[in-house]
Amino acid sequence: MITHIVFFKLKDNSAESVERTAQVLRDMEGKIDELKYIEVGIDVLHSERSYDIALITKFDSMAALEAYQVHPVHKKVIEHMTQVREASASVDFES
Repeated sequence: MITHIVFFKLKDNSAESVERTAQVLRDMEGKIDELKYIEVGIDVLHSERSYDIALITKFDSMAALEAYQVHPVHKKVIEHMTQVREASASVDFES
């Protein structure tokens, strides 16, 4: 299993903007066969080092993660995230 975690810092981190973007991420659930697990968390601390949203996803293999990366539903999400994010960081690991 491969776990893929991405943290997003948004340009507009108002509660409404963060929730709207979190919903865009949640909307991938059930639409991409390779995506076996998805969790979207919104930061509650709002510290200087905090990111606004955490995306946690799981895949059966690296090949499944690669298929997800180019899936049309995910590509639409990437378009949205490119417009709204200030920064992002990711970690991928075997789990």
